[in-house]
Amino acid sequence: MGATIVLGAQWGDEGKGRVTDFFAEAADVVVRYQGGNNAGHTIIIGDEHFALSLIPSGVMNPSAVPIIANGCVIDPAVLVAEMDMLGGRGVDVSRLRISPDAHLIMPWHKALDEAYETRRGPGAIGTTKKGIGPAYQDKVIRSSAIRVQDLADPVAFRERVERVASEKNAILSAFGAEPYDSTDVAEDYLALADRVVPLIADTALLIHDAIRSGKEVLFEGAQGTLLDVDHGTYPFVTSSNTTAGGAVTGSGIGPKLFDEIVGVSKAYTTRVGEGPFPTELHDEAGARMVRVGGEFGVVTGRQRRPGWLDVVALRYAARVNSLTSLFLTKLDVLSGFDEVPVAVAYDVRGTKTAHLPHLAADLAAATPVYEVMPGWQEDISAVRDFADLPATARAYIEFVEDAIGTPIRWVSVGPERQQAIQR
Repeated sequence: MGATIVLGAQWGDEGKGRVTDFFAEAADVVVRYQGGNNAGHTIIIGDEHFALSLIPSGVMNPSAVPIIANGCVIDPAVLVAEMDMLGGRGVDVSRLRISPDAHLIMPWHKALDEAYETRRGPGAIGTTKKGIGPAYQDKVIRSSAIRVQDLADPVAFRERVERVASEKNAILSAFGAEPYDSTDVAEDYLALADRVVPLIADTALLIHDAIRSGKEVLFEGAQGTLLDVDHGTYPFVTSSNTTAGGAVTGSGIGPKLFDEIVGVSKAYTTRVGEGPFPTELHDEAGARMVRVGGEFGVVTGRQRRPGWLDVVALRYAARVNSLTSLFLTKLDVLSGFDEVPVAVAYDVRGTKTAHLPHLAADLAAATPVYEVMPGWQEDISAVRDFADLPATARAYIEFVEDAIGTPIRWVSVGPERQQAIQR
């Protein structure tokens, strides 16, 4: 495996948690390199379900070192609650290491997230209101940012919180929101410091040394390619770089050290929140995908918007990430459809294109051009060998593989660890 990036090739929710867990069984280090607790990963082991939003999915491997790297933003209350949940269920979280350069989500970030989204009205982005965007905003502004390492110096932390709170309260007052007492905020965060500070480490050095010594290192992405702040369907995106480049800047590891970049895609498409979605379905086929696929957000509980597979978008994901392979999930959800359409191109105001439009207005106006594949009726959840899949299911996979130009090396037929077929 070497140094491998696993990332979403769609709008998130592709099943990265179970894929990361699949790879993490052989990993020595598992790194979360961007995003915050706005991203949920579900791990199913036997009869147990683990819903994670911040700690890397690789924590389920007792011999791996899970790392939250510098590209993440951390709500320490959420982090500690997740640690306690895992610890209470027998998972050792003492192995967790956190970059001192990761930024903290403060209470005013969540309040501002809510205020901004409310003010947008019909133009709302669909944020999770977890404070992710405002935290990254302060990271870029610099003078208002508070980092994990600041928790290690209580005196300086209180002073910094007091100064930043004064600034944020002035902004919140313009929205009619309640101000924050800086003393209360500082004490709440410092009460968690003894759980967080001991886990601080030079994570970039840890990762670098692990790779150089030949260990297996897995980089776990959150959200998906089309939610990348630079390369996604802007402005309906997240606030970090979800593409492969984010693993470089978000972990402090140079690009030459990566061996594999694995994209994760459902056998169909979903997205949460607002924004363009050319293959979106509003009929019984879409309702069936939601029902059978359990398409509800791990963090928010919001129903995901369903649609047929979009290989135009997947080609784009393969290009911007330099994908070396693809892991196709939830193939079992398509069982029972007589026909399975695949979007192979878009019609944009009468012009056909096989590429994702670079103008937002063109993407919003795009309608899919479908190639209709024959479906299959069999329950495939017990299949463990590619040759045992129905012929039409194999043909579907091979068609998608050819259309994207990237090998599909794994296919999942259910959420369990063992329900993955390696080709």
